[in-house]
Amino acid sequence: MSSSPPGPGSTRSSTEIINLNVGGRRFSTSRQTLTQVQDTFFTGLLSGRIQTLKDEQGAIFIDRDPELFRLILNFLRNRSLAFDDVNFKDLRHEAEFYGIAPLVKKLSLCEDLDKSGCGDVLFYSYLPPPNIPPHEAPPSTKPSVSQSERPGTVLRVDPSVPSVPPRAGHSRAGSVDLRRSHSRTSSADLRPPTRPDRPPPPVPTCHSRNSSADLNKSFRNEVGMLFGASSGVPLPWVDPLRVLLVTAHHNCLAVAYRHFVAVYKLKESSGFQLAFTTPYLEQDIGQVGINSKMGSVLPAVGLDQVTVMVAVASGSNIRLMGFSEDGARTEVGNFSLHVAVDQLFFIGAQLVALSPTGRIGVWNSLAQHWQAQELAPITSHDTAGSFLLLGSSNGSINYIDMQKFPLRMKDNDLLVTELYRDPAGESVTAISVYLTPKTSLCGNWIEIAYGTCSGMVRVIVQHPETVGHGPQLFQTFTVHRSPVTRVTLSEKYLVSVCSEYNHVRTWNVTRFRGMISTQPGSTPLASFKIVSLEEDLPCLTTSHGNDIGPYGDQDDEQVFVQKVVPETDVLTVRLASKGTRVCEIRSVDSSVITSFCVHECEGSSRMGSRPRRFIFTGHSCGAIQMWDLTTALEFFYKKEPTSGEGGPSPQELVRQLDQCELTSSRCSTPCLSPSPSLTVGQQARLKERNIAFINQNQQEAQE
Repeated sequence: MSSSPPGPGSTRSSTEIINLNVGGRRFSTSRQTLTQVQDTFFTGLLSGRIQTLKDEQGAIFIDRDPELFRLILNFLRNRSLAFDDVNFKDLRHEAEFYGIAPLVKKLSLCEDLDKSGCGDVLFYSYLPPPNIPPHEAPPSTKPSVSQSERPGTVLRVDPSVPSVPPRAGHSRAGSVDLRRSHSRTSSADLRPPTRPDRPPPPVPTCHSRNSSADLNKSFRNEVGMLFGASSGVPLPWVDPLRVLLVTAHHNCLAVAYRHFVAVYKLKESSGFQLAFTTPYLEQDIGQVGINSKMGSVLPAVGLDQVTVMVAVASGSNIRLMGFSEDGARTEVGNFSLHVAVDQLFFIGAQLVALSPTGRIGVWNSLAQHWQAQELAPITSHDTAGSFLLLGSSNGSINYIDMQKFPLRMKDNDLLVTELYRDPAGESVTAISVYLTPKTSLCGNWIEIAYGTCSGMVRVIVQHPETVGHGPQLFQTFTVHRSPVTRVTLSEKYLVSVCSEYNHVRTWNVTRFRGMISTQPGSTPLASFKIVSLEEDLPCLTTSHGNDIGPYGDQDDEQVFVQKVVPETDVLTVRLASKGTRVCEIRSVDSSVITSFCVHECEGSSRMGSRPRRFIFTGHSCGAIQMWDLTTALEFFYKKEPTSGEGGPSPQELVRQLDQCELTSSRCSTPCLSPSPSLTVGQQARLKERNIAFINQNQQEAQE
């Protein structure tokens, strides 16, 4: 059947020469070449849907990179990529801008060669987000009366049906429609996976992550204006399943969301499993403390079944709850610090709450007594064994021994003792205590390093012979010009961090028989920065959940965890001693990492088992991901890569992909075009020699 030849207008249109000015460099091509792929930037440009700007010579001006455009134009001409030294990320970004879908698919496959939805060798486990618990029923002081006899009363929700907190339905539904087009899924997008130990498949992305972050931030601001603003000032909106804080104690993990806390327990045969959740709390959660070793203490005071204690601070109020092995809750008490709680943690079986204003509260488990007291403004703190050390704005270092009954009998005040006072009277902004091996053998041999608001780092030493005279100043370093925010004294190193973009200075520490020595003394080791930017409106919970460290025991290798920007799915682990990169952690489902912590879990009862260190990352979708830090350090010292090698390089893969086109498929791996999974009734293609072999066998069978 013959077809009529195209009209002269159509021929002239397809062979028309188009002159382009891309970033100041001129290109000439045909209309047919630019329209090889449908629904692109060029089809919209030539059809008039996109407004054009021409230079003085009449060429269409495009403000893009001419070198990358040259590669894209060559792809449109011959559907192949002939290049070796090119940045795949930049070229993919340009291909996305021009809308060249076939090229974007190929570059995406090449760029993701070393990425997997199952993570790399460091990825350990995936904990899906829990269900939001129901609201607590208000306490009833009168005998229960049926709803028909009390018109106008509040209808109580059946605890078996999980209720949704106010406004969660509206905000989460809005996040579904708005975030469905990019990989940073909200809590409503996430559905329980078929395999609880595997993450859900990543959502396909169609634009850059920078645009996703801007869109997400704009959406949260608009929702904050709608629901959380008073007097017209926008407040940040928080997804109810966005992880705010992750903390751990022994083999228990506490994950704080906006209105409840989920507790996971490590089981020997099945890993971390959700044990229980707290009830839905009306006030926003600010701080969380957990103690999973209360079984030997609480029976003496009548709490026989309680094994885990969870403390939750909301503003100035603290709620202490006990949980049994089966998750049964016991209300221990509600306390008030009368000021905002900045720190909440356990020392042994005692609960401690601190505020920068100088307010300190202690709950004693044996006496079941809560005591709050006013001290000088607290600017830093550290714990060592049963000791709590507090740095103050007046330059004093105070301590409380929690092993003793922490109350004075004469006036019922806390037993707070001043240990040392800075010679210059400067504010103690960071403090670290190191208990030497001699401490338990021959008295208190304590070494303390602290930093001041002027940038000084001092080391003081407490000897058994000088107990009556107090600690002695050992060494002073004046290398920082900004306030010291962190300091750590370990067995081998002294590490200090100042507020100038987290500038780090480290020193080697010389020891003799386990004690710090003056010969040759501390020697400089390294200087580097751990840049970590904060949000526009940082909250207290966010700063605690994204602390850079250093993490680790004082007799082991310590690490920094670097999160450069707030909205990111990547963390960088670096040695605290030299700043060397150990590994990079990337979210397996591309969700934003909202908080993290480093914790060492106890080994199992099996022979040869040993404790392992993990990095727990909390995400915007409510999930928790675990990463094996012990394996990362082992690979680092062996200089082995954490991802497998040996496959084709991106350049080699591109050359092989020139022979085919990629299309969508029902599986996670792209199929060739046409896709066998989408083709109905089409037989597989056979090579000629295979067809000849089959025909020969059929003829022999017939004879």
